[in-house]
Amino acid sequence: MSFTSRIFTNLKGDRIIWLLVALLSLASMLAVYSSTGTLAYKYQGGNTEYYFFKHVILLIGGWFVMYFAHLIHHRKYAQWSPYLLVLAGILLVITLSFGGDINDARRWITIPLINYSFQASDLAKIALILYVARQISAKQDVIKTWDAAFVPIIAPIVIICGLIAPANLSTCLVLFVTCMLMMFVGRIHIKYIGGLFLVGLMAFALIVTLGALFPNIVRAETWANRLADFLGNGEGAYQVQQAKIAIAKGGFFGVGPGNSMQRNYLPHPYSDFIYSVIIEEYGLVGAFVMIFMYLLLLYRIVRLVTLSPKAFGAMVCVGIGMLITIQALANMAVSVHLVPVTGQTLPLISMGGNSVLFTCLALGIVQSVSKYVMALRDEVE
Repeated sequence: MSFTSRIFTNLKGDRIIWLLVALLSLASMLAVYSSTGTLAYKYQGGNTEYYFFKHVILLIGGWFVMYFAHLIHHRKYAQWSPYLLVLAGILLVITLSFGGDINDARRWITIPLINYSFQASDLAKIALILYVARQISAKQDVIKTWDAAFVPIIAPIVIICGLIAPANLSTCLVLFVTCMLMMFVGRIHIKYIGGLFLVGLMAFALIVTLGALFPNIVRAETWANRLADFLGNGEGAYQVQQAKIAIAKGGFFGVGPGNSMQRNYLPHPYSDFIYSVIIEEYGLVGAFVMIFMYLLLLYRIVRLVTLSPKAFGAMVCVGIGMLITIQALANMAVSVHLVPVTGQTLPLISMGGNSVLFTCLALGIVQSVSKYVMALRDEVE
């Protein structure tokens, strides 16, 4: 049996999820190729294929990550989650202390020898979801007191989100909301969810206070400026205005693939504002198709909750499904000026190796659960 045949033979899990990831990857190729023209002329002497082929290679790498992740039994991820969480916490501390300062934010850390830079927050998101899923599934029936709820669930959420917040508040909020939803779906008592919210507010107030003392680490001034821009009181709303122009030009059917003009004026049209470029080129039809694919992906993931006989697998699917969908909606909401600028990428669409690889890893874990569920159903039948 050839290598390719062996891969397809071992390809298990929800086929609709595989199909949606393939469609989103194809849409990503088209959008990135169209939106990186200015970047290519600025840094690559007009070689517009450079970023396209780089992104294609990253997508292929992401597919391999997803494939190999889905081969591992999902219970292994439960066993690894405490170690992953500790590793993520250490990397977040290192990032805050010594991380590379890009766009006034310390989000990146470089691995020695291989000289590869990545955002520790991406690893932290997956690690925290796996850990919270493990704790909810293992301790749900015995959590009766505040102390019992605080130590295994609430404290890790606040600590990890607190380490992410100084340099990346939007990622912190997306992850924090996702964990709250996991607790709600996991039937954790509402008073503990409310307790998490209150502790989170106090931690945020502390971080804002520290922003006055450590402005190079905590981006409190940036948060205030973005909020002022959103409310119409700031002077830096240029990117939002250009996004609105792109959406207006798109109309119902768009100006056609590769014909976007606002990609030349939008800051980061290949990542933060790629949804605006998609709307300009494919119109409202393309915009709603994109939303539909993410919602269908959420449905296919969350349906595993009712099918999985194990609580851990169900909670992991809830967490990952919510995380990807909330991040996608946050990115889209920025383009249409529903929320302040966040810097969130559009999962599987925006250019960026770190985001693509870790999103594919998360979906591979979901497919691991799906593979297990499908195997049990086949045994019953």
